[in-house]
Amino acid sequence: MADTAAKKLTLRIITPEEIKVDKSADMIIMRCTTGDLGVLPGHEARTCVLADGDRLRIFENGAEHQMFVYGGLVEIKDDVLSVLTVAAENPEEIDQKQAREARERAENRLRDSVDTLEIKKIQARIRREQVRIEVSAYSVIGK
Repeated sequence: MADTAAKKLTLRIITPEEIKVDKSADMIIMRCTTGDLGVLPGHEARTCVLADGDRLRIFENGAEHQMFVYGGLVEIKDDVLSVLTVAAENPEEIDQKQAREARERAENRLRDSVDTLEIKKIQARIRREQVRIEVSAYSVIGK
């Protein structure tokens, strides 16, 4: 039997524009629509839907890295975790000022909104911008 401590996952994050990430990882934690999911090497094959605008936590050699991922589909198979998403951002790619302004605009729109569907869309936008702000302030932990 192979030593699972030495095994790695391959993480691939693919957007319409590019292959954003293609690297190894020890563990990945993400928020799916059904709840949080942690993935280690040897994980059973499955697919899931990512929550709309949340962080992906990537652990590699004792360090943690976070990315903002704008929803999408995840496939886990044969120690490869593939994420198909509209957008993905590393902390240094996020303009914190722009994210704060977008959150403020959404909060202002929320005060004037009466339509239930519109309120839910605005609340999702506020949450996405808040997560972007948090991820942009994140620095690598460990090493």
